[in-house]
Amino acid sequence: MLMSDQEVRQQLKELMVSELNLEGKKPEDIEDASPLFGEGLGLDSLDALQLAMSIEERFGVRIPEGDEARPIFASVNTLVEHIVKSKASA
Repeated sequence: MLMSDQEVRQQLKELMVSELNLEGKKPEDIEDASPLFGEGLGLDSLDALQLAMSIEERFGVRIPEGDEARPIFASVNTLVEHIVKSKASA
């Protein structure tokens, strides 16, 4: 069953808050377009690895590793786009 972008976005944000122990953050606090690393949410490479595994489990889509993953992990928007596209072509 295909999920809408909105459903994926909501589940992804809930997953990020629960899996990454984002102190004091709620899913609605995470901005769709802000960077996940550095200035944005301030995630690090370990967070990315944990998030990738969680996304693969929850959504059943593959997240590439290394440089291929960088554009996918740019923001919530790019992650949602990857998940929706991957599920549509599955």
